[in-house]
Amino acid sequence: MAAPLSSAQSVRYSISPINADMVLNKEHIRSTVDYLTDPALGGRATGTEGAHKAAYWLEGNFRVLGLQPLGGAWLHGFNTSEGMGRNVIGLIPGSSSPARYVVLMAHYDNLGYLNGTFYPGADANASGVAALLELAAMVGRMNTCHKIYRHSLILVALDGKEKNQAGAVELWRQIDSKKLLDPVSGQPVSASQISLVVNLDQLGGTSAPLTEGNPRFLMMLSDDATAQQSSLEAANRGKGFGLELAYDYYGSKDFTRLFYRRISDQRIFLEHKIPAVMFTSGITLNNNKPTDNADSLDYDVLKDRIRLIFYWLDKVLQQRSSAVRLAAFLSSF
Repeated sequence: MAAPLSSAQSVRYSISPINADMVLNKEHIRSTVDYLTDPALGGRATGTEGAHKAAYWLEGNFRVLGLQPLGGAWLHGFNTSEGMGRNVIGLIPGSSSPARYVVLMAHYDNLGYLNGTFYPGADANASGVAALLELAAMVGRMNTCHKIYRHSLILVALDGKEKNQAGAVELWRQIDSKKLLDPVSGQPVSASQISLVVNLDQLGGTSAPLTEGNPRFLMMLSDDATAQQSSLEAANRGKGFGLELAYDYYGSKDFTRLFYRRISDQRIFLEHKIPAVMFTSGITLNNNKPTDNADSLDYDVLKDRIRLIFYWLDKVLQQRSSAVRLAAFLSSF
């Protein structure tokens, strides 16, 4: 018979991220895209009734997922030339003290109606919002299995992407002015505590593949020092995803710079030396067109992209130190 464990001994075990797969559901991903692209929401242009409905719907989802509101509210309003915008923000607490944060975000606004024509915005960016909600559920599932990550995860559904990234700019303003309060500590979230920003933008398309005939692909745009590409590649191989991965925009330095540093929501954070990663499947002939509807997406591939991002995020949230921030700082010289 084995000797009983003494009080000084402990049993160590690892909670596998496979547990999170149990809550990832293709039909639920499709239902999110269907809701956001429904004509009743009018294409979700910032300041419209449809965008407001989407914001309140997202708030309800954040509540159901058990996210905690920052500063006592999930909805954070800001003014634009088109009316009131609303970011939806929630937190899954981590264990680090002092707190460390990863910000995971996706914009939910789109073009709406232009000259009487309806722009559903399925890939741009109902697909990213669907991924955001699924990833929140997957991290929440890990918490239910008693895995508490070192980093807290701030989840943000951004408004105003189509208005010069107004929602991302407002999020940065809240952080910079110390107006975004952690619900656990009651203290402001500071820029120095943010290890990484992850932006999900257009993740459901397969009609512009990296290699002709291969719809199973994913692009990660980042500075090499901050990407943790090895973690993404290890998960891609080890879990059998078999996605073709790229770390630039179709091999073009100019387009990579454009999408990574100028026209996407992570821009404002990069300008303030906060490392960021953007996941995307690229622009297709449907994007910013009336044909960007729910039927144009590949939900099997989208599901696998979300799973792969989760396995990568699982590693990022477990980091012991601010090594990512240090690497980004050194690479800026």
